[in-house]
Amino acid sequence: MEIKIKRRSGVQTTDIHEKDGVAWISYKALDKIPWLINAFSTRLGGVSEGIYSQMNLAHTVGDDPERVLENHRIIGRAIGIAAEDMVLAWQTHTVNVMKVDDTYRGMGIVKDRPYRDVDGIMTDTPGLCLLTSYADCVPLYFVDPVHKAIALSHSGWRGTVGNIARNTIEEMKKNFGTDPAELIACIGPSIEASCYEVGEDVAEPFREAYTKEESERILTPEAGKEGKFFLDLTQANVFNFINSGIREENIHRPDLCTACNASWLHSHRASGGKRGGMCAFLAIKGGS
Repeated sequence: MEIKIKRRSGVQTTDIHEKDGVAWISYKALDKIPWLINAFSTRLGGVSEGIYSQMNLAHTVGDDPERVLENHRIIGRAIGIAAEDMVLAWQTHTVNVMKVDDTYRGMGIVKDRPYRDVDGIMTDTPGLCLLTSYADCVPLYFVDPVHKAIALSHSGWRGTVGNIARNTIEEMKKNFGTDPAELIACIGPSIEASCYEVGEDVAEPFREAYTKEESERILTPEAGKEGKFFLDLTQANVFNFINSGIREENIHRPDLCTACNASWLHSHRASGGKRGGMCAFLAIKGGS
């Protein structure tokens, strides 16, 4: 399988894996933890067709639900997780974070979800795989290696300016005793600043939420376009991590832009909204 990869400048933080025609991404820093499974899906290896092809894991874009379920089973076999052991957030661009346990197994995949408006999920239950969905927004991975607890949060621009990262860390403190200084945090594949133009309606909330020095690094005025800016969600989330107590050396940035790699990653911007969706996966291995 040949994948034409366009990486962001800087250190390579991810690896790309392939098994039985299925391709997925993992973080080098998280691969070093023997009790952890981490993955981020690609477009490759599923059964969906047309604008959803091939590996579409989104339930809300009009694809055949049976194909979406089969795609979950296919990617699950590749990374070592059964669909019945997955639990999917219900994302509505909130900053709400919820703890899940064995009673949530299969919810959002093979069972209905009794919850909604949840953009972050966390657990310390072995064998339970957390899932959040993406097509440009920012996946946030949190791993507490001391208390063996994990979290995944979906951070679009609203979740970023509202600081779902901080909320996730606070909930991990309450539920698991997590010390932010011990957390390992990864920012998943997402749209980079050069591909993400926004207007004043989005820029202003960032100016209000961040210091002047921070907002100047997050927002870059677009030359020749009054009131247009390039928004760096990665940098904003780095500030959110650091300001919440995570050590900078424990923060791992993405090296892949979804829009720049739209031939093998789903991108809302690059496709004009005609697309499928990907998922981030994070699990404590069963029996550990």
